[in-house]
Amino acid sequence: MTPAFLNVCVALRRRVALGLAMAALLAPPVLQAQTPTVQLPDFTELVERVGPSVVNIRTLERPGSNSAAAPGGRGQITPDIEEFFRRFGIPLPNRPDRGQPNPQSPQNPRGDDEDNEPQQRGVGSGFILSADGFIMTNAHVVDGADEVIVTLTDNRELKARIIGADARTDVAVVKVEATGLPFVKLGDVNRLKVGEWVMAIGSPFGLSNTVTAGIVSAKQRDTGDYLPFIQTDVAINPGNSGGPLLNLRGEVVGINSQIYSRSGGFMGISFAIPIDEAQRVADQLRANGRVIRGRIGVEIAPVTKDVAEAIGLGKPAGALVRNVEPDGPAAKAGVEAGDIIVKVDGKAVEKSGDLPRIIGGIKPGTKATLGLFRRGSARDLVVTVGEVPAERPTRRAQAEPNASPQAAKAALGLTVADLTDAQKQELGVKGGVRVESADGAAARATLRAGDVILQIANTEVTDSKQFIALAAKAEKERTVTVLVRRGNWVNYLLIRPR
Repeated sequence: MTPAFLNVCVALRRRVALGLAMAALLAPPVLQAQTPTVQLPDFTELVERVGPSVVNIRTLERPGSNSAAAPGGRGQITPDIEEFFRRFGIPLPNRPDRGQPNPQSPQNPRGDDEDNEPQQRGVGSGFILSADGFIMTNAHVVDGADEVIVTLTDNRELKARIIGADARTDVAVVKVEATGLPFVKLGDVNRLKVGEWVMAIGSPFGLSNTVTAGIVSAKQRDTGDYLPFIQTDVAINPGNSGGPLLNLRGEVVGINSQIYSRSGGFMGISFAIPIDEAQRVADQLRANGRVIRGRIGVEIAPVTKDVAEAIGLGKPAGALVRNVEPDGPAAKAGVEAGDIIVKVDGKAVEKSGDLPRIIGGIKPGTKATLGLFRRGSARDLVVTVGEVPAERPTRRAQAEPNASPQAAKAALGLTVADLTDAQKQELGVKGGVRVESADGAAARATLRAGDVILQIANTEVTDSKQFIALAAKAEKERTVTVLVRRGNWVNYLLIRPR
């Protein structure tokens, strides 16, 4: 390689380096992508604005009322613990220190009960609905109280009277005699989104004006007969019951009502009653003192995926009718056990919990059209909606174990017998066969002696002779669907012969 060639290479290199340097200088600056900063919400203004509308509710009972003592006699159970026991249905042990003459003390040297004054029973929260003193809370907060005391944020204590309470939705309205009170604004639950920030104000363990915050974990959480709850991770403890759940606009979107807990304290899951549902209840309580609901007289269960596919429904939707109340609205309309109610007045019943809410919202005496799925086909029935009574006794019908005619051996591992006329009348059925014994595939499907088979493979069972023929034919299938009555309940079971 000659010196002249080397000189040319060096010069060329210098020119390339110079060109790259000039290009870098002349090029526009490269902007680095920056991660957007997420601002956490500031609740201070919200607390100042809404806080005065939230109240502490204290309930009192007169001596002689049911109460409790700490286990083992180690002192008294505090009102907050007592409220928790009562809310979650835990029996309270006998408390000797209430309803009995007081032991000797400096205040009561004779050991008698001179004043017979009411004693504190429980604590809870509530929020003011109107300037004239209507307050919403949970029904369990005021349940059984002899007196209700409302404490405002300015430390005023006012006696309240219970306007009405609805145990089914756990909503109550109380009233204090006052004017010019600060009141809350109600929000739109339909605008509430999962993941949205929410805040609670209440009196956990009797500590008034306590603020906690979190996010909406889920909506339409089906844990009650009449209400789809809002699930949050807001810290809720005994005493928070009845307090408001608020969005960032300061609007009430729910009433804090329940927690999921194994310890009695907050474990990250709490439930609130949607305010739109609660307001409908509160309006009726204020107008009538009670809630008027519709009913059709059926007991229902969810429709599982396996059952839906086996009977030809397709997707698991609707409410499976497990029992029809004799002479009830549904029975008079022709609804049968084993029907699946998929619509009410054209509105889809997506899951079984939807049915009592839809029917409950219909005015008693109104005619409603039920869309049914029965034995593989759809049909409509018109029912006149009845009214939910204050207490509805449950009728339990049992088949007579020793009144069946001669048993007959059928396929699928079943031995069955015809029902007597008396059994049919008692069970409220037109046909069916009684299971005398079950083994093999039938036993694996949990069938047992005493069960009554009403349908097999979407076909109504009339007697044992017909059932034996149907069972023999169905035994060749991979899955056989039977509609079974057990006691007062009806359910689909899937027998897999092979």
